[in-house]
Formats: sequence, structure tokens, C-alpha cells
Amino acid sequence: MRFTLVMTTQNISDPAAWHRRLCHINDWLAVCGDLETTRPEIGEAHLQAWIDEGITDIIDLRGEWSDENFVARFAPEINYHYLGTHDDGGWQEDEWFEAGLNAIRTVQELGGKAVVHCHMGVNRAPSMAYRMLLDSGHDHIEALEIIREARPIAGIVYAPAAISHHLRAAGIDEATSVERKREVRTWLNDNPVDLYWVISRIRQSES
Repeated sequence: MRFTLVMTTQNISDPAAWHRRLCHINDWLAVCGDLETTRPEIGEAHLQAWIDEGITDIIDLRGEWSDENFVARFAPEINYHYLGTHDDGGWQEDEWFEAGLNAIRTVQELGGKAVVHCHMGVNRAPSMAYRMLLDSGHDHIEALEIIREARPIAGIVYAPAAISHHLRAAGIDEATSVERKREVRTWLNDNPVDLYWVISRIRQSES
């Protein structure tokens, strides 16, 4: 059953509080912002909290940074997958989504749980999580609702690229593909997050 989820800035009182909050999507996937590695004692505490909440794998999507050495130092038992990409708000390539799917399938096969993260956990990470949910059999609208309910600041701006990749990979016919992509764009338009406001508040808290 589908429902209409309206999530606007009025529903988010403090975007910065969500920045590094681990948001559980299901028993094998979580979404978050990045570790605070500029202050190692805080980053180590964040990393330990992830471990305490069942995280076995990190899928890092930031093209601008990598925590591979930090994680290897403080939590060598964690599997680290680096899939860095841009965050220009445009389009993500098929190869990026395919790399994410390969990583999460390995996690699932081994019975682990991954946290997918970018810097703020607003666009890249939720969009990759969306593609992963589609791969696991979730409906294209239901998956958006699951992510937004778990992480209200998720803009998911790369969802159109994710659904396009999914439809091509699944061999869905053109008419159905056009309709599903339209429904995704309509959902995003009908359930807006003020990304400028959210991102500005997170940046303000960082400074």
C-alpha cells in the first residue's frame, strides 16, 4: 500500500542533528553523513557507535575525501568500500550504481550490514540506498518513502538516475519505464526538502 509522505522544512527542526545520525533503513543497510575525522577522538567515537549498532561495512561515496586510512587504524575489522563520486546535482553514471550494487550484494551474502554515506547524507548516500532498495525488490515509490521516513533530510536528488539505471538493468519495457520515471519525479516534486536550508544549517554547525 502506498501513502503520500509530505516532508518539508517545517518537519525538520534541526537539520544539523541529522548530519551524523545513523539512520537504519533495514537489517542490512543504514544511511549517514561522514565521520568527524578532523577531530580523531570524535571520529573514533562515531566509528565505535556504528560498530555497536551492527555495522560491518562502510560504503563511502565522497569523491572529495576518503577515510580509508582512518578506518583501517581505528576499526580494521570494518570492510571499507570506496566509491567516490561528485555531488554536482546533475546525473550519476551507471558504473557508480553498479559498483554500489556489487558492494551491497557482498555485504548481504556475508550477512553483514553496511552504512552508505557521503558528506552530509543528503543526496549521494540516500540515492545509492534507493538504488539498493530497488535491487532488493522494493517498489519505486515505496523505496523513496522508506528512505525519507528514516532520514527526513534526504533530498535523494539522484533518484531519477537510480530508477533509470534500475529500469534498464531489469529490462523493463519503454512505456512502463517512462511512467515509473514520471512517478519518481512527481514524488520528489510533491515531497520537497529545502536543500539550500538543510545544507546551509549543516555547514553552519560545522563552522
